[in-house]
Amino acid sequence: MTKLPKFENAKVLVVGDVMLDRYWFGDVNRISPEAPVPVLKVERVDERPGGAANVARNIASLGAQATLLSVVGDDEAGACLEKLLNEHSNLNALLHRDNSISTIIKLRAIARHQQLLRIDFETPPSHEVLHAALEDFRVQLPLADVVILSDYGKGGLTHIADMIRAARAAGKPVLVDPKGDDYARYRGATLLTPNRSEFREVAGSWKTEAEFSTKAKHLRAELQLDALLVTRSEDGMSLYRANEVLHEPTQTREVFDVSGAGDTVIATLAVMLASGADLPEAMRIANRAAGIVVGKLGTAVVSREEIIQDMKV
Repeated sequence: MTKLPKFENAKVLVVGDVMLDRYWFGDVNRISPEAPVPVLKVERVDERPGGAANVARNIASLGAQATLLSVVGDDEAGACLEKLLNEHSNLNALLHRDNSISTIIKLRAIARHQQLLRIDFETPPSHEVLHAALEDFRVQLPLADVVILSDYGKGGLTHIADMIRAARAAGKPVLVDPKGDDYARYRGATLLTPNRSEFREVAGSWKTEAEFSTKAKHLRAELQLDALLVTRSEDGMSLYRANEVLHEPTQTREVFDVSGAGDTVIATLAVMLASGADLPEAMRIANRAAGIVVGKLGTAVVSREEIIQDMKV
């Protein structure tokens, strides 16, 4: 069993799209007389940081130092998100307020642990606020050990190519959680972490493991990445580097909710690397962290103690 490094001195800068995850929990006992839909009687409301904010929260939960740079609306949801983030003493949230947009909200209605409906509220941030955020990025960059760019495709990472170049020029590892089918904007990053569906969207489908591996190697080389890590659900994780391919099998346990699992993976990778671990070891621990978090409901976090306990099993 590998001993976990100490995390308290690791400093990770997270930039990306933040959102407020709202949950309406209740029960369904009848169908609406107005339309053939279930009627949810709401009994409890829960609010959690989502998107890049969940990445930062995972870093803080592991015991490392997180700095979050993003944009929110000048509204109630933005204030709520900031309050939730400020509950962590080791999380510094630098949230630019944009009064021309609404803070991104994902509202989920849940009954008996089943999601009935999700409603999204979102508006892309303005150019002026994004430019100010880029200047803040340059200020925060020298203070970080590792940089995470968490792209949810909401417009908060318009300047991602500039951020990657600046971070690499400063000698900082850059980990990117990608979105969409245009990966050219991630060129030159240290590590890209698409899940299986995201990888298929950009690389195309495959029929055999050999074909999958060929596509992964080609994408890594084409984008000039140090490494490509594809998370593959029940098939574990596959790491591709210049002269090495490593596969990590999934940790077998009951899957309760996969939302936010990618946030936990990239957060754990960054904390491990910032603590001096090599990439293969960081992948092994991130795989364990993912196995823990999918057993929890909604966007959730993993602690260092949970990982240590899992390693003993």
